Amino acid sequence: MASISINHVPLTVLDVDEALAFYRDALGFTVVSDVANGGFRWVSLGGSDGTGTNLVLSAPGAGRSAADAQALAELVAKGAIGPLVLSTNDLDKVFETLSASGAEVLQEPMEQPWGPRDCAFRDPSGNMVRINQAVQGEEA
Repeated sequence: MASISINHVPLTVLDVDEALAFYRDALGFTVVSDVANGGFRWVSLGGSDGTGTNLVLSAPGAGRSAADAQALAELVAKGAIGPLVLSTNDLDKVFETLSASGAEVLQEPMEQPWGPRDCAFRDPSGNMVRINQAVQGEEA
């Protein structure tokens, strides 16, 4: 069987610049590309793990009809899409950094019955972002 991997993960945000500050400045992602087309932007961000998987930020109207953009914007604002789940090898440090950035904390770091220790935040658009750290002896 041919190998397959994840290349891009789209994330709809209400304000690309505001989301960029959260994901780049608070979480430490790096801008891979910033492409404008037809009045919209798609910003690809890479993580520090070097996997090549990119998170792609775009506004609700990017490539969608006005009606679909409105419906999607309402869902994003409610936090009804997701969550986006990220992993780290130092959950306490990431939690401290995000808390200090002013991000909305939904859950402080805690052990989950299904395995990982994790925490949760909302990004500036309302998307839930869960960050987990694998339990001792597992890879993050």
